[in-house]
Amino acid sequence: MDVTLRLMEEEDLDQILEVSSLSLKESWSKSSFFNELSNSLARYMIAEINNKIVGFAGVWIIVDEGHITNIAVHPDFRGQGIGEKLVLSLLNQACNWTINAFTLEVRDSNIIAQNLYKKLSFIEEGRRKNYYSDNNEDAIIMWRRSLGCEIQI
Repeated sequence: MDVTLRLMEEEDLDQILEVSSLSLKESWSKSSFFNELSNSLARYMIAEINNKIVGFAGVWIIVDEGHITNIAVHPDFRGQGIGEKLVLSLLNQACNWTINAFTLEVRDSNIIAQNLYKKLSFIEEGRRKNYYSDNNEDAIIMWRRSLGCEIQI
């Protein structure tokens, strides 16, 4: 399986929306993703297989920190390491984007994602009570504060 990683472009929006709506309980709208294209603080990495978008990951750069906004992998392509490649692609850009640390929120029930982040040296540092509006589920706040510029993808 040959996965290509690249930055998001406007012509990707329909496929990104499809992956998002199939993967996330609270999917962003097409206009939200479109607005991210002109947001100077936002970067989105796309994972493609045979020119089909199978996943994406976004980050907002706030001063010198990267806040991972969303990560999604199409259900038909889960369990193949695509999510890990996407997160690593963000981490690998840390020096280019002047990011010294990354943070994210993950659903308390999403053990698979939490395990991936732990594998990539993220540490649980807090909790946001009733963070998710669809079911009032808590979010686990995770950080990766030590970054190197030569992370292997």
